[in-house]
Amino acid sequence: MIFRVQILGSGSATPRLHRNPSAQYVNVLERHILIDCAEGTQIQMQKYKVKPQRIQHILISHLHGDHYLGLIGLLSSMHLNSRKKPVHIYAPEGLKEIVNMQLHYSKTTLGFDLIFHPLVGNQPEKIFEDKLIEIWTIPLEHRIYCNGFLIKEKEKPRNISKEAIKKHGIPIAMMHRLAKGEDWVQPDGAILPNEELTINPPAPRSFAYCSDTRYSEKIVDTIQGIDLLYHEATFLNNLKDRAKKTYHSTAEQAARIAKLCGAKQLIIGHFSARYMEVEAFEEEAGATFENVKAVNDGDIYDI
Repeated sequence: MIFRVQILGSGSATPRLHRNPSAQYVNVLERHILIDCAEGTQIQMQKYKVKPQRIQHILISHLHGDHYLGLIGLLSSMHLNSRKKPVHIYAPEGLKEIVNMQLHYSKTTLGFDLIFHPLVGNQPEKIFEDKLIEIWTIPLEHRIYCNGFLIKEKEKPRNISKEAIKKHGIPIAMMHRLAKGEDWVQPDGAILPNEELTINPPAPRSFAYCSDTRYSEKIVDTIQGIDLLYHEATFLNNLKDRAKKTYHSTAEQAARIAKLCGAKQLIIGHFSARYMEVEAFEEEAGATFENVKAVNDGDIYDI
């Protein structure tokens, strides 16, 4: 079952020929999610063969231009390509006014519903849930109101042991109750514990997107045990004072967060345009947290 993260933009505020500003595409169990939407995102989607019409949910971290200025163009293209299915947008409350103003002055009426879910809280909040996944906000420390996002699978039912069921003659009608963790009471009153009849399901997988933010350990509890952590690393550690002043992070600080939360893998991005190469970011972070990768546009990470 797919849980894939694709990097559409790995740079910071200024676009470069080889590195677009922030955008990521997540396909989790065929739920198609776009996180942030910098200028040029729809070109990146074409380049890396991501179909805009499949996007169901758009998550916008904050209202700095390098995280949302590509949105109106993407929505317009969806409209021109005859989209009918609704798009859900989860973003700081000001974005609805911005998008509606752009649509108003261009005299555009979209051919699909645009459903805004305003984000205003300062605590982790569940913003989407269905039978298989949940999406939560991760409040971040930035110059303006900003959230990261936690996307995770729900706990799966326990797997039935066919051998145990056959051995004890347990009726089919009991299967759903066993999957929920119930024990089996035999006709003679003896109890067979659920652990003897079922097998642990695969552990739920998870991905956290943390950008933009300065170093803050407040997020650690929310992302504890995360499978894949994307944490911004705008600067190298020799500019940590500038990082703090501008509410950004360094590669070393991103690695510290990964270590504190017990992440299985760390990926870092949102690199300042001053850096032409990013190997130094990987080296700096790797001194603190071993399983780290400095991302490039087009990279794919399967969880």
